[in-house]
Amino acid sequence: MVIWRPDPTFYPSPKMAVQAPPEQLAFVTLLNPDGHSRPDALAVVDVQPSSSSYCQVVGRVDMPNPGDELHHFGWNACSSCLCPYAPHPHVERRYLIVPGLRSSRIHIIDTKPDPRRPHIVKVIEPETLAKRSGYSRPHTIHCGPDGIYGNALGSSNGDGPGGVFIMDHESFDVLGPWEIDRGSQYLAYDFWWHLGYDTMITSEWGTPNMVEDGLNPDILLKGGYGHKLHIWDLRRRRHTQELDLGSEYQMALELRPAHNPSRSYGFLGVVVSLKDLSSSIWVWHRDNGAWGVRKVIDIAAEPAKPDDLPPLLKGFKAVPPLVTDINLSLDDRFLFVSCWGTGELRRYDVTEPFNPKPAGSIRIGGITGHVAHPKSPQTPLNGGPQMVELSRDGRRVYVTNSLYASWDKQFYPEGIRGWMVKADANPQDGFALDPNFFLEFADFRSHQVHLEGGDASSDSYCYS
Repeated sequence: MVIWRPDPTFYPSPKMAVQAPPEQLAFVTLLNPDGHSRPDALAVVDVQPSSSSYCQVVGRVDMPNPGDELHHFGWNACSSCLCPYAPHPHVERRYLIVPGLRSSRIHIIDTKPDPRRPHIVKVIEPETLAKRSGYSRPHTIHCGPDGIYGNALGSSNGDGPGGVFIMDHESFDVLGPWEIDRGSQYLAYDFWWHLGYDTMITSEWGTPNMVEDGLNPDILLKGGYGHKLHIWDLRRRRHTQELDLGSEYQMALELRPAHNPSRSYGFLGVVVSLKDLSSSIWVWHRDNGAWGVRKVIDIAAEPAKPDDLPPLLKGFKAVPPLVTDINLSLDDRFLFVSCWGTGELRRYDVTEPFNPKPAGSIRIGGITGHVAHPKSPQTPLNGGPQMVELSRDGRRVYVTNSLYASWDKQFYPEGIRGWMVKADANPQDGFALDPNFFLEFADFRSHQVHLEGGDASSDSYCYS
């Protein structure tokens, strides 16, 4: 919908976004883990502490079909629409674009006039996505200056290459594949950009046939999952550079670029090292016109008794951290790292990106820890910090605990009980779970969270 003035939730710079009013609602994707008895859903959660329904589901929309496996959704429009070359400066942040990773179906959900009663206005079927883009298994949605960007893990037959497609801001039509020249890129996972440098970054996981049935030990031990970053000319839509971490570092997943558009660096989370089961954080950076990448954080695996481990890990006698998500505060000061295996959420001060400093840690769930929440201290929890989302001011951190149904089953074979928690993050020293925020989703599992009006992973900016 076109409006005469820019949406008030769009901000020219991250500095202005930090000063915005606090969020009142969160949108959360919910997975039905059996994949067939009921559809997945999008829940609306009250996150306003003064509300009588704080930490409760206050709205919900069920998808029309079972088996979607809803994944990394995004807004139709965001602060990038204020960039000087944006052709759609007057669209509004209104619709959530929600992809089904397993079904290849994309849902358009209207959050107005009442965000507590979202409703589906359009469904893009997998056949349409395949016909118009050549892709399947849409994974992540980002709103850009010139359209809605989505990425997909592979082609319609489940092989590669994966890549990026474009959707119209207003009609939500799939316009086609984004790449003009993909160069050496074949595997796909996440994507983000540096708008100030006309540069896109993409990362790697695996094709649908490599990941849909779970982690394949043969592929893993041969170093066959993704371990590269790809650099692209954003305006010209062409591959320009490949950064190979080395096949030891398997599954180069989440990307978080600096929010300040004058800064040319960002953070990458790598799930596992074949050498010692550690996870790692890397910084990509621009130097003299070329891009490079450097490892800055190692997170070690933790020793464990084989009897306490799932079959996949018994022979290793250790719990890998399994860094599956990271998030960066809008002031580019704090990086949050979720360790889904050990059940730890770490915070680092990354004011100096090549010299990160630990700045707090929280434990909840975990493969062997089963750490309880303060609100229910006698109840062991499984799953671990997986998706992590930050408020615009960086003081509230929302965490959910499910990764991907087939992978959940391998690392938590007892079955994950879905939960959502919140941590309070004081910029000086405090970092602790909110004892009053613990939400369980019965027999559904929770995945990604986005916040009303935007958050630390929904918007990009053209001004500093």
